[in-house]
Amino acid sequence: MIGMGPFSIQVVAALVAVLLAWVAARQAARWLPGGASSKAAGGLLFDAVFLGLVAARLGYIAQWWDEYAQSPMSMILIGDQGFTWWVGVLVAWVFIGWRTRSARILRRPVLMGMTAGLLAWFAAGGVLDLLQRSAPPLPALSLATIDGQPVVLDSYIGRPVVLNLWASWCPPCRREMPVLEQAQTLYPEAAIVMVNQGETGQQARAFLAGERLQFRDVLLDPSSQTMRAFASRGLPTTLFFDEHGRLVDTHLGELSLASLKHTMLRRFAQFQPIKTDKE
Repeated sequence: MIGMGPFSIQVVAALVAVLLAWVAARQAARWLPGGASSKAAGGLLFDAVFLGLVAARLGYIAQWWDEYAQSPMSMILIGDQGFTWWVGVLVAWVFIGWRTRSARILRRPVLMGMTAGLLAWFAAGGVLDLLQRSAPPLPALSLATIDGQPVVLDSYIGRPVVLNLWASWCPPCRREMPVLEQAQTLYPEAAIVMVNQGETGQQARAFLAGERLQFRDVLLDPSSQTMRAFASRGLPTTLFFDEHGRLVDTHLGELSLASLKHTMLRRFAQFQPIKTDKE
């Protein structure tokens, strides 16, 4: 499973972890001696989470500043899921310590809530990794090139594959296209495969020509069987496969250049991006 409704499974896991942290903080405030306010503990927990998310985003932008500087608007598009988690956790803990300097009775329940949320988040991450490792390999779906030539999807096994599911009517698909086009130059060892969902070859060609986009591998999937094969709930969806055809990462929603490079670094560290004139 890649997503639940319009949200990626990673986002859902993060929301569940925050909710668990809030519940744990309120319950700890009720149970611990001293009479701490459960409402105050829950409110402080949410304040710390919000500040931590902002700090995690800013930390990620700083880490990938050169990439975000090429497209400044992408800094506010948090759908790329670019966060440096340890920066956010550190800032949240410091904030809790500062806010409870004169109300120490709140510190323990809020920190307990934060710890419960982090444990749940890490556990969910481990489960998601296991699910990805057990996912079926790149399937033998019968698709066609944009010129109508038949091709089987698993014929790309043998090198890393970045499989992007898109449609011309999808605004975030359109916005991320230049990033994926650039990825062809940055990562020539990988196959950047653009699989159009539910449209005709004429529609796909007209869109790519109108946007002056050039991709080496554009496939047509008029019945959207690729979305069904991977239980994708929305577009765009980007799937990362290793050279053996195993699914190693997924991304539901718009990619930024930073988030693409980050995933390539984590999953295919042996392939360093080639320097371009834009960098």
